[in-house]
Amino acid sequence: MRKIVAYAVTFLFVATMAGAADLPGIPRAFKNKQGMSFILVPAGSFMMGSPLEEKEGDRRETYHRATITVPFYLQITEVTQEQWEAIMGYNPSFFKMCGGKCPVEQVNWNEVQEFARRLNQMENTDKYRLPTEAEWEYAARAGTTTVFHTGPCLFADQANYNGNYPLSGCPRGEYRGATMPVGSFPPNNWGLHDMHGNVSEWVQDWNGKYPSGEATNYRGAELGSTRVFRGGDWSHDAWSCRAASRFAGPPAGGDNYLGFRLLRSP
Repeated sequence: MRKIVAYAVTFLFVATMAGAADLPGIPRAFKNKQGMSFILVPAGSFMMGSPLEEKEGDRRETYHRATITVPFYLQITEVTQEQWEAIMGYNPSFFKMCGGKCPVEQVNWNEVQEFARRLNQMENTDKYRLPTEAEWEYAARAGTTTVFHTGPCLFADQANYNGNYPLSGCPRGEYRGATMPVGSFPPNNWGLHDMHGNVSEWVQDWNGKYPSGEATNYRGAELGSTRVFRGGDWSHDAWSCRAASRFAGPPAGGDNYLGFRLLRSP
């Protein structure tokens, strides 16, 4: 198996993780009472979507500058089966044999909202929610401008996806056919695992067109019939795992490739 040495990084961001660590009174990372670990993502600006010269791009991925003005915590991994069961009292996952450390799946957007509501109630706060689409992509890229945060290709030892279908010009890899324990692969430059692959992740936004110009704290369409999910998963090709790839489904629909991670406001 090919050993990962380094990630290709081109910094375009206003803030860096070093700057985030210097924010007064805000810890770099924390773990809540339910054992969910979070890391601080700095405020900053980045190019969202895919540029015209990116041959793998999609017209739904309008390239535009997006600005996040407030730092936020993002869960280091996807929510696990044991974390879901501890709060909701049941495990809906298809891949139960994968174990409690594997991501919960077969959860729909509405159920995820209930999970966040109960977690907020347990901790007497209102700070937990899904990330917006802009917050998710900002964190997934982690300062990079390449197709993946790993570079122009995604290798089978970097993410859990269908390695039979790499991007054009990239080598084929392993297809595992199931989820894997969260954190099985190296994190991105900001310490976040599985932003490419394992399970696709629900975000907060209604599905809609991107803004044609610059956007600040963009929160998606005001109304819609489908909610966005991002990141690709164990069952889909490398194209689906690109940082810019966008998908959407009905909020009451779930599948064995759909999970999530939470954001927490500082």
